[in-house]
Amino acid sequence: MIDPKLLDDLSQRLAASVPSGLAVLQADVARNARSLLEAGLSRLDLVTREQFDVQQAVLARTRQKLDALERQVAALEARLGIRPPGD
Repeated sequence: MIDPKLLDDLSQRLAASVPSGLAVLQADVARNARSLLEAGLSRLDLVTREQFDVQQAVLARTRQKLDALERQVAALEARLGIRPPGD
């Protein structure tokens, strides 16, 4: 989930960018900007940093296991005198 403080900050910045002559609209812009940001971001297929880090660790472990299996297969092929494909 996106940090609510970040959404508040973005909506405040948008409201502040409204020219001072349209001050009446600033509060409306601030209110609606946050809703629009939340709606837009919720449609994106985002994951939390924690979920990303977990998947990155799983991928690293999987890569290590794959590398070990590749070495093991290469050693077995060498013992049996089998040439790996492409050699």
